[in-house]
Amino acid sequence: MYELNKKLRKIVGYDPAAGTSKIILDANESPFNALDSFRDEIMTAVGNLKLNRYPDPYATEVVTAFAKFYGLDEKYVTAGNGSDELISIIISCFLQKGDKILTLSPDFSMYAFYSKLYETNVTIMPKDEIYNTFSVGKIIEQCNNNDIKAVIFSNPCNPTSLGIKREEIIRLIKNVFCLVVIDEAYMDFWDQSILQEIEDFDNVIVLKTLSKAFGAAGIRLGFAVSNEVVTGALRAAKSPYNTDLFSQEIGRIILSHPDEAAKNIAYIKASRERLQEELTELSRIYPCLDKVYDSQTNFVFIKTSKGLAIYEKLLERGISIRYMGIYIRITAGTREENEELLTALREILKELCDTD
Repeated sequence: MYELNKKLRKIVGYDPAAGTSKIILDANESPFNALDSFRDEIMTAVGNLKLNRYPDPYATEVVTAFAKFYGLDEKYVTAGNGSDELISIIISCFLQKGDKILTLSPDFSMYAFYSKLYETNVTIMPKDEIYNTFSVGKIIEQCNNNDIKAVIFSNPCNPTSLGIKREEIIRLIKNVFCLVVIDEAYMDFWDQSILQEIEDFDNVIVLKTLSKAFGAAGIRLGFAVSNEVVTGALRAAKSPYNTDLFSQEIGRIILSHPDEAAKNIAYIKASRERLQEELTELSRIYPCLDKVYDSQTNFVFIKTSKGLAIYEKLLERGISIRYMGIYIRITAGTREENEELLTALREILKELCDTD
């Protein structure tokens, strides 16, 4: 009788957001559908695709559009089937079985998931329990004293919404001997990216995505930015046709409209700021909202002893948020979505806190 190997018997898959509610605020997606902004251009482009041919293995046109959008040289950019594929490639190919990798907690769970799947020796460093951030000095010490081969984390962080400033990230890169992978999925909502310094270092990879700020989570398109040597290795290690014709063409069109992107990002940031202000005010009224964190992302992170009850009662009203034990995470939606959420939340908190 065939049996799964040990690592597969122990594996627990990622729990993705279901996305079936009337108001979906659980997956940190954009409230804007890129298709609404560029429908005619996208439909024309899709109508001209040659589906009988394999896609460009290096996604040249969308890589060029990405590089132009961020002011980079395209020789530093690799396209992937979402950042998830790129994380998988980096961990499986840049590390070997038994190598040590460091990640943080709380952070994006797929870093540890892939590390365990590819049989690396993963160390998960807990963040400060009060402030939910970390000391760069402690990471440097941990890496250099324990033969760490790679460190990977998000900045700003999913799920805490907090960020580490550029100069601290550069201090980390300069003072460790290992590969440093910085996932900047949410950096379009902050101004501390290290993309412009990428060619100065031989040990860093920056990950980017179209899933958060660009309204294109559905096309699964991500990018890795690094020096020429690392980029060459990434391009060689990935699957030959890892991004399809549709993703490449739609991504190219989206990235070719920086004014539209800037407008949507500004709206999302304003939406998040308003949501954070309202939630902070509610936390003053209802102490069961223990802490509302200052966000540098498109979502708000909240510590609360009533997380499960809040999650379930919102779901009954057709509003989905992310429940994470003693925390909840709420994506900034449209003004109308935020208002409906806040109206429901006021009713729920009054009920829950009155029973304390």
